[in-house]
Amino acid sequence: MDEKGTGNFTAAGTDIDQVKKLNENSGMSYNEAKEYLAKTTGGHGTSIFSDTDSQEVRAKNQPDNS
Repeated sequence: MDEKGTGNFTAAGTDIDQVKKLNENSGMSYNEAKEYLAKTTGGHGTSIFSDTDSQEVRAKNQPDNS
């Protein structure tokens, strides 16, 4: 417990308020980073962040003419 005997703690003793305070200063979340990239680049030039094989996707999207 803290010095005053009050606070917001988990059953394991983690200070929830301290964790929230640290999270506020930890930088962008994954979704915030995705949103930033989408807004600033429009998605262009972001292929370096993906392991998707674009040629394979294009081939799968072609109609089967058999």
